[in-house]
Amino acid sequence: MQDTALAAVAIYFGLNAAILLWMAARIIGLRRRYDVPIGDGGNAHLMRAMRGQANFVELVPMALSMLLVMALMGVPAWVIHLLGAPLTVGRVLHGRHFLAEDAPLSTRFAGTTITFVVIGLAAAGLTLHGLAGLF
Repeated sequence: MQDTALAAVAIYFGLNAAILLWMAARIIGLRRRYDVPIGDGGNAHLMRAMRGQANFVELVPMALSMLLVMALMGVPAWVIHLLGAPLTVGRVLHGRHFLAEDAPLSTRFAGTTITFVVIGLAAAGLTLHGLAGLF
């Protein structure tokens, strides 16, 4: 069971790494487009895209680490998929919002909400599972 759960975690690490690369490539394209080799050059679109990537880097490693710990603790693979799939979809929505020059707030809201729900559920599950293991 653990091998299947670890394989599921590997899928979400890989997919989210691809999302991060997609965001980085788009930011490189924006840097070239606006001729800004370092920083944001005061360009609102580039600032927005960089902030979206920073948000990804702030939240996704914690979420994926929690999925990994869950798998190592013996959680079934379906639980990993139940959290990993929405996390990945949420990060795509969030990334699309920030990479666009102008995007509806709904994509940002959806991506953020999904990510927070996944992290919250994983945190609660890990805490309860950890406490149960102590007693």
